[in-house]
Amino acid sequence: MLTGARIRTLDPRRPWAEAVAVKDGTIVAVGDERDVRDWRGAATEVVDLAGATLTPGLVDGHSHPVWGVEMSTGLDLSDCRDLDGLRTTLAAAARALPPGGWVTGWGLDHNVFGDRPIHRDLIEDVLGGAPAFLRLYDGHSALADGRALAAAGIDGPREFAQRASVVCDDSGRPTGHLVEHAATDLLRPVLPRPSAADRRARLLALLGEMAAAGLTGAHVMDLQDPDALHLLAGIEADADLPLRLRLAPWCMPGVDADGLDHLVALQRLTGRRWRVGGVKFFMDGTVEGGTAWLERADCHGQGTEAFWPDPAAYTRAVHHLDRAGVRTATHAIGDAAVRHVLDTVEALGADRAPGRYRHRVEHIETVPDEQLPRFAALGVAASMQPTHTAYTRADHTDAWSQRIGTERAERAWRCRDLRDAGAVLVLGSDWPIAHHDPRQVMATARLRRPAGEPGTAPVTPGQALTGLMALEGCTSHAALAAGEEAVAGRIAPGYRADLTALGVDPVTAPADELGTAPVRLTMTGGRITHRAVG
Repeated sequence: MLTGARIRTLDPRRPWAEAVAVKDGTIVAVGDERDVRDWRGAATEVVDLAGATLTPGLVDGHSHPVWGVEMSTGLDLSDCRDLDGLRTTLAAAARALPPGGWVTGWGLDHNVFGDRPIHRDLIEDVLGGAPAFLRLYDGHSALADGRALAAAGIDGPREFAQRASVVCDDSGRPTGHLVEHAATDLLRPVLPRPSAADRRARLLALLGEMAAAGLTGAHVMDLQDPDALHLLAGIEADADLPLRLRLAPWCMPGVDADGLDHLVALQRLTGRRWRVGGVKFFMDGTVEGGTAWLERADCHGQGTEAFWPDPAAYTRAVHHLDRAGVRTATHAIGDAAVRHVLDTVEALGADRAPGRYRHRVEHIETVPDEQLPRFAALGVAASMQPTHTAYTRADHTDAWSQRIGTERAERAWRCRDLRDAGAVLVLGSDWPIAHHDPRQVMATARLRRPAGEPGTAPVTPGQALTGLMALEGCTSHAALAAGEEAVAGRIAPGYRADLTALGVDPVTAPADELGTAPVRLTMTGGRITHRAVG
C-alpha cells in the first residue's frame, strides 16, 4: 500500500485520492487514508510517501535506450559550444588514446561550426593521426576524418536506396560529413564496439538512471541491433527490467511483402517488461542535414525530396501493416513529410483497421495551420520532444532556424496548437538526442526553454503547454498512443501498478522547480525500482 500522498489519478471518475493498494503488479484499490485499515493483510508492506504527489507512471514517448547505448559511445560533445572548444576536446582525447585507438564522440551540435560547412579539415590537425568518428546531435549524421573514411573504404560518393549521402567537395573528395543512417552505417564494420557484457552493464545502468528520474516505461523507436532482444531476454533471465519497453523495429525503403510480413510476425515477441509493439518509418531526415521533406526548399535549395524515393511505396507499406492490425510511428519533421503521413492514413478510408491512434507521427518540427485539425480528425497521435527546442534560439540565429527560414521557424514544435486542435500528444526525449529526464521534458513543455535557465529566451512561447497537458503527455496520452489506455495512464483498479511519486505536484509547481524536483518513488509492475533515501 502507498499512503500519505496526494494522488493525481487522471481518472475522471475519481481525480484525487490519498492511498492506493497494489497486488501482483496491479492496482486493486484506490481510496482515502481511512480505507487503508480495511486493505491491510498480514504480509502487506505499507509505504508512507510523506506528502509526495503520486501520478500514473511517467513514460518516455520516444527513446532509444538499447541502440543509444552504442550510439552514445565515446566523448559526450554536447557541451562544446564552438569550434575552438571542439578542437580542444578532441586534441585532449587524442593524446590520451592507446595505440590504435579511435576518437569517438556523440551529441555534437551543428551550431559549433557556425557558418562553416561541416568538414574534416576543421579537426584533422588536432587528432594526432588517430581515426575519428563523431555523431552529430541529431543522430542522423556524423563527421569522420580521413583515416576513418579510409578504414571503411570510402573515397567518393555513394548511391543509396534511401535518402542519404556521403558529402563530397567539387572534386569528388569526401568531406567527412555523412548524412542519414545508410551513410553513417558504412563505418559500423570498422568502428570499435562495446562488448556484450559492457552493453548489458551500460543498459542496466541507463535504465536505472531513467527509473531514478521517475520513468516507468519507454516507447523505443528502434530495434536496430539483431541481438537486442537476446540482450533483453538475457537480463530478464536474471531479474526484472527497471522500465517497461515497447519496441518498434524500423521499416526502410525497398521492403517487399515478405519483409512486411516479417515485421508483422515480430509483433508476437514479448518478455515480462518488454514487447515488440509497432513499426517505425522515416518519411524524412533532419532540417540541419538538408533531408527534412519540406513543401518549399530550405535556404540551401535542399529538402524537397522524401526519405522514401517513392513516397507511394511508403503508403503501400503502411496500408499493408494497418490491414494486419500493426501500429506505425513515422518520423516526419518537415511540413511535406507530415502532410504525406496524414494523407496516407486518410487514404485508408473504409479499409482502415478499427481503433483510433493506431498510427502516429514523430517530431513534427514545423507544420502549417491546415494540417493541425487533421490529427484529431484522423485519429493520428502526435509525438513530440519539447527538449529539442534547446537546439534552437528565440532570435532564429541557430542552424535549424536559419536553414528552414523565419516563417517556418515561427511555427516550430506546435505542441499547444496540436492539443488545442484536439490531438493526442505524447511527449518524449528522443534519448540520446536529448536527456531522458521526464521532469525536464515536462518542464520544458511548459517553459519552451530549459528549466533552471530563466535568462534563456523561450522558443515560440505561445506553444507552451499547461502543467496538466504536460503530465498527460507522459501518462494518459502516452497510453492512448500505444493502445494501452485500458491498462495504463491512470490510477484506477485493474490498471498496471506503474506509479511515480514526486516531491512536488507536477501540474501546479513552478516549472523551473519541477525540472529538479525530488523523485520519492518509482514503481513498475508493482515493484519499486527507485526509492529516495531519507
